[in-house]
Amino acid sequence: MTDMLNVSRRSLFGGALAAGALAAMPAVATAAPDRAGADPKRKRGQQTMIGVPFEEHREVRVGLVGLGNRGRGMLDSWAAVPGCVITAVHDVRRDRAVSAADRLVSLGKPRPAVHGTDTSLFSADDVDFVYIATPWEFHHAQGKAALLGGKHVGVELPIATELAELWDLVDTSERTRKHLFLMENCSYGRNELAMLKMAHEGVFGEITNGHGGYLHDLRELLFSDSYYTDAWRRKWHTRSTASFYPMHGLAPIAACMDVNRGDRFTTLAATATAPRGLADYRARHVPKGHPSWNETYVNGDLVTCLIETERGRVIRAEHDVSSPRPYSRINSLAGSRGIVEDYPARIYLEPDHGGHAWQDFRPYRDRFDHWLWKTIGENNPGGHGGIDYLLQWRIVNQMRLGQVPDIDVYDSAVWCSPVPLSVQSLERGGKPVRVPDFTRGQWMVPRVGLDSRPTPMPATV
Repeated sequence: MTDMLNVSRRSLFGGALAAGALAAMPAVATAAPDRAGADPKRKRGQQTMIGVPFEEHREVRVGLVGLGNRGRGMLDSWAAVPGCVITAVHDVRRDRAVSAADRLVSLGKPRPAVHGTDTSLFSADDVDFVYIATPWEFHHAQGKAALLGGKHVGVELPIATELAELWDLVDTSERTRKHLFLMENCSYGRNELAMLKMAHEGVFGEITNGHGGYLHDLRELLFSDSYYTDAWRRKWHTRSTASFYPMHGLAPIAACMDVNRGDRFTTLAATATAPRGLADYRARHVPKGHPSWNETYVNGDLVTCLIETERGRVIRAEHDVSSPRPYSRINSLAGSRGIVEDYPARIYLEPDHGGHAWQDFRPYRDRFDHWLWKTIGENNPGGHGGIDYLLQWRIVNQMRLGQVPDIDVYDSAVWCSPVPLSVQSLERGGKPVRVPDFTRGQWMVPRVGLDSRPTPMPATV
């Protein structure tokens, strides 16, 4: 527990407790790979977490860290999962934690322990799994503290923002023998999981390329005085030019290509447009005197990463939250016999189609529907069209059965690596940079991931 005690309280918690400290907050990491060199070797005593199952749990006791919009939005659906008990809630703004506890009581659930600015939740005896939904800058330190406290951990996107931090979470997971993974709800999307099954059954022929990303007009929310506490997300656009949040679209494409399960990312090259969207929106919609008028936005409106894989495939991953545009994660996968593309969902396959005309994806989605959607369906209590609940249900399902998680720390690290790697590439004029192999050579071994077999939830006592 010595390492945990050395993690500063300032780095663990946000809001007023860390005000003025974010820009200078040091990384807690141990080793970072050279941009052109080899990956750091495992230290003595570390072993891979690939293929390591959860311990079996009769029930899964969950501690929630961060009860702003995202954390509070996941509260009811956590409480609805069979065999899941929320035993602890934490927010540096104690009133949020108290409100969350009150909500659980109103749902007929046991009242959880309420934690404020102390770190006791991370080592609490009555917590098996810690869910972290705080601002990005705290994910690494909080995720590490939970691992050192003996917990499995699910972290909202991204798990960390620096390469050294990503490696540190991989190494800490391997040392503690506890899982840490990205709460990538979009990997459980109905179209995404059907596309995964189709890819693995060879429907698209030999996969050659894919496109994914996060294209979401967030300008109104970014300038809101209440949605993102202390405007934390907008402030990231004043700090760096980077692809902050491409994982929602990138992760499903990586799964279809068996990244870390037979293929791997090798290089990433980034481009960025000029930063115009946020300043233009502010000039037209934000009153003078608003704190945002003291800010200068440097992140490009559209940051694009071109990622190459060991098997010669190419992925285009995009990020744009600053422009007026309809929502899209792109979600496109192409091969020698056809292509699928989302927003709207459409498909073109040989020999089924011809005439250079897109066809409706729905019949294929129904034919290749993933067992999770057949089991749970769309009418569930989770947000974002039900994908939140599918992710939560599946985590509890696997922990109760003692299974290997669908998503592991290596998937999570490589999916989040475009955040720092895009910075590196842009600093070099858009030249390709090497993507680390977080598996340390074990990417070549095929294994099951999101393409799982049906595993019913155990009956609750």
